[in-house]
Amino acid sequence: MLVLVINAGSSSLKYQLLDTDNEEVLAKGLCERIGIAEPRIKHQPAAKEAYSAVVEMPDHKAAVRHVLDCLTDANHGVIKSLDEIEAVGHRVVHGGERFAQSALISDSVKEAIKDCYPLAMLHNPANMTGILALEEALPEVPQVAVFDTAFHQTMPEEAYMYAIPYEYYKKYAIRRYGFHGTSHKFVAERAAELLERPLSQTNIITCHLGNGSSITAVKGGKSIDTSMGLTPLAGVPMGTRSGDIDPAIVSMLMEDEKLSVEEINNLLNKESGMLGISGVSSDFRDLAEAANEGNQQAQLALDMFAYSVKRYIGAYTAVMGSVHAIVFTAGVGENDSETRENICKGLQRLGVIIDKSLNDGLRGKEAVISSPESKVKVLVIPTNEELAIARDTAELARSSGKVVK
Repeated sequence: MLVLVINAGSSSLKYQLLDTDNEEVLAKGLCERIGIAEPRIKHQPAAKEAYSAVVEMPDHKAAVRHVLDCLTDANHGVIKSLDEIEAVGHRVVHGGERFAQSALISDSVKEAIKDCYPLAMLHNPANMTGILALEEALPEVPQVAVFDTAFHQTMPEEAYMYAIPYEYYKKYAIRRYGFHGTSHKFVAERAAELLERPLSQTNIITCHLGNGSSITAVKGGKSIDTSMGLTPLAGVPMGTRSGDIDPAIVSMLMEDEKLSVEEINNLLNKESGMLGISGVSSDFRDLAEAANEGNQQAQLALDMFAYSVKRYIGAYTAVMGSVHAIVFTAGVGENDSETRENICKGLQRLGVIIDKSLNDGLRGKEAVISSPESKVKVLVIPTNEELAIARDTAELARSSGKVVK
């Protein structure tokens, strides 16, 4: 089945066209600066030269038109007709408590996505623009929503509730939701395959580490706890996000620095984390270079990150009782061997022994990096959220009866 995967942001739209029968990527690309000066589409067809152009893109509807034109273009297209696209899968960040799995998009599903706008104001409205644009462009093609939060809906109440008056949970649905669920689910399933163990009998800690980072305890294939919370701000310190802090810091800074709600949110989401501590960059490569040159704040940022991830690994080991594997994935997890080593350092008593020769220099490849005597396997598994979205989309599209090919 040919599935078009869409990830719509406020001013961007990422896409991939995949053949789910052989899981081959036929084309992928990005529309950026939608509605801004000099919008551009970057299109990479398989086995052909890349195409890039500045085009008119006042909105997502126009962006979708350019994507579909690129896919069918005589020179850099990969299909002859739009009729070959059999389903469209959309990444949707927040599904609230309504969705514990992906869903075929209907009017009621769209209303539920809108109901989650207050929980993800930066993401869900943008995701909806992509849904509406593709529905208009391909009205007969089944559309599927794949939610970042869905995988974490198996968390028990004691893990997802916050210790604030219960009435606010009932009134505003304030609770831990977690994110990166599609990635955590994908790498956990792959880890069980590599371990040659039934997923239902395997305990895994998945570490999705990038500019945004989250850690998840996966017990028997189900998420039972995760580091992000009501929003993606919680958990470990990230590229520009603070991660967990004392809530009183918020009111203190607002009062002492005379900050508005918008300003404090901007500070915690865009000026904190690795950037805020180091004063150098949110990019781990820049931080490593600065630390090697003697920048103590850059080194502190890296140390804080490794310490925080390590603390979550220890906590989730206690929660699950035993761990069969720790998985590193996403940009930093897949490519930064020094960060992986620093996180695993000191975990020997938990049965974690990393093999330096296997870990050093490993970038973006699937591998076991623990030593043979390590009781807990340590793996690097590149995530593939687009493939995971395509798989769910194909399954739901077939079950809907709308796909006849």
